[in-house]
Amino acid sequence: MLVISRKKGESLLIGDDIEITIIKTDDNSVKLSISAPKSVTILRKELYKEVEQENKNAAAMDISILKNIKK
Repeated sequence: MLVISRKKGESLLIGDDIEITIIKTDDNSVKLSISAPKSVTILRKELYKEVEQENKNAAAMDISILKNIKK
């Protein structure tokens, strides 16, 4: 893991085509600007984890309920 300090207006590059710029800093948050090709998927990790958990819960659903619907 790389830990790097940046100030407002400073950037970092990932590869040749992804740039992350610090736009604003507050007490408990940082606002970032991400410039990347449209082919690069950018997801908020906490939302990704939440959807992943919901998918696991849905897959583990008791399918015996479906048998009752058929009748």
